[in-house]
Amino acid sequence: MDLRVGFGWDFHRLVEGRKFILGGVEIPFAQGMLGHSDADVLLHAVGDALLGAAGERDIGYHFPDTDPRYQNISSKKIIEGILGIIAKKGWRIINVDTTIIAEKPKLSGFIPAIKEEVAVLLGIASDAMGVKAKTAEGTGEIGAGKGISAYAVVLLVRSKVPGARKKA
Repeated sequence: MDLRVGFGWDFHRLVEGRKFILGGVEIPFAQGMLGHSDADVLLHAVGDALLGAAGERDIGYHFPDTDPRYQNISSKKIIEGILGIIAKKGWRIINVDTTIIAEKPKLSGFIPAIKEEVAVLLGIASDAMGVKAKTAEGTGEIGAGKGISAYAVVLLVRSKVPGARKKA
């Protein structure tokens, strides 16, 4: 059995005129995150963690912001593409743990919906999905309410290593 850990991080600025999408859940808020896609900072961190654990390059490599096909794309579609990449390599998700750092909006009431949405998207049980929200205690750009950051750690497993030879 082969186990791999992956780590992902992302940051997006908050701007007027965009929907606020986090973990695939639309949250009522006056601002949204700036990005080429829907800028779902949480799903981007999870996607990079998945890709890293599978030995792949980052989201920007696989879904470049220079490609018009990805303009305003739902990050759920990006995750679906990443799940296809890791499945081709024989990987299966064991668990995911995430932390969102945001001064605003207050996220505690949305955590259960985000957790369930991401778990379903990833095809894992909700008790294998961690979602936590923290503030930056008023420091830096996040603390000033100018942006949001997310971190993710994933554990992948595969029972057979593709191309591996049996030892004599």
